[in-house]
Amino acid sequence: INLQMRDELWEAVHAARFDPEVEVVIFRGAGERAFSAGADISDFGSSPSYIEARRARYQRDLWGVMEEFPKPTIACLHGWCLGAGLELPLFCDLRIASEDARLGLPEVNLGYIPSAGGTQTLPRTISKTMALQMIFTGGPINAEEALKLGLVHKVVPKDRLWQEGEAWGRSLLGKGQALSLLKRALRRGLELPLFQALTVLEERLVQIYLNSSEGRSALARIFRGEF
Repeated sequence: INLQMRDELWEAVHAARFDPEVEVVIFRGAGERAFSAGADISDFGSSPSYIEARRARYQRDLWGVMEEFPKPTIACLHGWCLGAGLELPLFCDLRIASEDARLGLPEVNLGYIPSAGGTQTLPRTISKTMALQMIFTGGPINAEEALKLGLVHKVVPKDRLWQEGEAWGRSLLGKGQALSLLKRALRRGLELPLFQALTVLEERLVQIYLNSSEGRSALARIFRGEF
């Protein structure tokens, strides 16, 4: 993932956010060997100045856009998923891996730390204990290990990866606003004490029931006793 690809991803995700025709976004790698082997280290230090680098990252904050993206996102992972090639999927809601997938954050072995959110997203996805092991050692784990840890939701043969990802995507169609509000409730609620989180959930339920045709229809069915 070089600077150009990061900018192109930012543009695509930003456009998808505001396109009413887009209900689900699925990420997959184009090559045979990897979803992504991570950042292009030849880009490191290529910016004219540190200030310019930080300004560009702030203006085109791919990871921030991913974190706040309101629609469902799915990552279809195969082969090597390293560094930013794992950090991007960690921002996705669902992750499906092929049997040949190898996932890791190897930055420590290169003398730096995960810089695309991995130090925060990984321990929020799997246990802190296992996240520390993966980040400290930098070694990859295989797909079955990732499944046991909860890092991916499903493992399938490589030749069925895209088919399974598309099936997941189709199963989410037509649930637009409800899924968007669910994402916001989960994201915000997990950072709050339980009582406050339940209040957030109630607010989202009111929004669903009153501000969407799907919600009003669901409320009408409840009143009619059609559960």
